[in-house]
Amino acid sequence: MASRTMAPTQSRGEKFAPSCGIDHLIDEAVIRGGAKQQQKKKNGGADGRNRKALGDIGNMANVGGIDGKPPYQISRPITRSFCAQILANAAQAAAAAKNRKKKACVEAKAAPAKAVIQEKAPAKAKANKPVEVIEISPDADERAPANGFKQEEAAANKRKDGGGWSRREKENRSLTSVLSARSKAACGIAKEQIVDIDAADADNELAAVEYVEDLYRFYREAESENSPANYMQSQPELSEKMRMILVDWLVEIHRKFKLMPETLYLTINIIDRFLSVKPVPRRELQLLGIGALLTASKYEEIWAPEVSDLVMIADQAYSREQILAMEKTILGKLEWCLTVPTHYVFLVRFVKAAVADRKLECTAYFLMELGLMNYSILKCSPSTAAASAVYAARCTLGMSPSWNGTLKLHTGYSEAQIMDCAKLLVSIHSKAKDSKLHAIYKKYSSSQREAVALLSPARVLLDEDHHPAKASSTSPA
Repeated sequence: MASRTMAPTQSRGEKFAPSCGIDHLIDEAVIRGGAKQQQKKKNGGADGRNRKALGDIGNMANVGGIDGKPPYQISRPITRSFCAQILANAAQAAAAAKNRKKKACVEAKAAPAKAVIQEKAPAKAKANKPVEVIEISPDADERAPANGFKQEEAAANKRKDGGGWSRREKENRSLTSVLSARSKAACGIAKEQIVDIDAADADNELAAVEYVEDLYRFYREAESENSPANYMQSQPELSEKMRMILVDWLVEIHRKFKLMPETLYLTINIIDRFLSVKPVPRRELQLLGIGALLTASKYEEIWAPEVSDLVMIADQAYSREQILAMEKTILGKLEWCLTVPTHYVFLVRFVKAAVADRKLECTAYFLMELGLMNYSILKCSPSTAAASAVYAARCTLGMSPSWNGTLKLHTGYSEAQIMDCAKLLVSIHSKAKDSKLHAIYKKYSSSQREAVALLSPARVLLDEDHHPAKASSTSPA
């Protein structure tokens, strides 16, 4: 080893120069050791307690170490034997590190391709105590990925009982199969995804996202209390055809006045509820329709039509006083109960649950208005009829699936429960083109409403072989 220029020898009380080489340090230590023995003999065995502590004679910051590592810091005088020991320890440490690296490479090449998590045994464990090994086991049957956790539990019990996997089983249980099975379970492939239809309205205060589920739960309970009865048998002068003519005329008036859709649905609800409690002569049926439209407009519209306008629309068949008297009679018979869940209330929610585009939305409203004109739709509750309109609209547009988990959750009906009502709507749709009452057909034939009236009816629902599993009742699920 090369040494630097030697510094002059200092006296005992001074520190050695920190920049001296290792050879000089060894020679100096030998000289000092001999001088120390002579002084000890001269002083009668003194242990040199008066000698000052040696300074840092091992500061070799500028001297290169072994294998690029910093050199050892010496805190004691170096003798030849001590220097040899240091060099031997350094060489031994370098050889041990090299052996460990080589051994790790060999083990990595020989390691099997499986994920094993092995617990470390305690330091004082007995030599014959088995080490517990936990393996992440894939699903043995890829057809049932959801049972992976049960198989892991069974595997754990098997290991507790002293058993273990065979060699062939261990080879088949690779990391790829583990990840594949877990990914299927985590992604929920076996489960149908439910869409959060209110997520986009979280910041819309008018949407009342916090209360919307409670509101529709209340609507479902209240719809049966305000549903019209089967009243046609109690109306001696009226028929189903007369009702259809009245509704068709009201749809035309509603369109000309450009009223809100809520007004039309509430108008028809008022007419049916009034006819359920009071017989009406044939000559007053149109007057009932005008009075119901005025009442619903005052409830739903900001600017309701004037009575004089309604008199002109009726071709002056009724006077202003007769219309106001009919309005008073309607409110008295219905006990001023106008806050009722109509078909429109449910249809808005169910169309939203269908994540509908403009065409699907117009198709559902078209089918629903066709159903309102038909007296036979009264046998279905408003929520059932609204859900059936959405289902029939999806079938008309050929959407797949026709009914999904999101719709089932928010409507509360299964496909079998709404099938009869949906078939009724499609049957009415198939006759709409040839009917003389064409106000609704004309309304939805315009491009503003995607011309959905021109679509072909969903023949698949008219097929006698199309019978999904029927539920025991038509009540909500």
